[in-house]
Amino acid sequence: MADNTPLNGQITDSVTQANVKVLGDAPAMAMGAIFQSLAHSTGILYENAISAQQQVGVTSQAATNQGVIQIYSIDTMAGAVGTAKIAKSDTPDNMLSLLTTLRATAG
Repeated sequence: MADNTPLNGQITDSVTQANVKVLGDAPAMAMGAIFQSLAHSTGILYENAISAQQQVGVTSQAATNQGVIQIYSIDTMAGAVGTAKIAKSDTPDNMLSLLTTLRATAG
C-alpha cells in the first residue's frame, strides 16, 4: 500500500497499480511496434521485388520481339542487297546473251 496521504488509500493504490501496469506493458508494446514496422518493411520489399520482376518481363518481351523482327528481316535485306548488286552488274546482259545463244542453237 502507498504512503499515508490525505487521499483515500484505495485511490493511491489504484493509481500506483495503473502506473506499474503501464511500465510492465511498455516492453511488449515496443516489441509490437517493432514487429509491425518489420512486417510493413517486408511487405514493401516484396512489392518492389514483384515490380522489378514485371519490368524485367516487359523488357525481355521487347527484346525478344526486336530479335524476331531482325530474324524475319534478314531474308528481305539479303534479297534486296543481292538484287541491287545484280542490277548494278552486267550479269543481266550476259544472261540475255546466253539465252539468245541457247535459243538459236536449240531451234
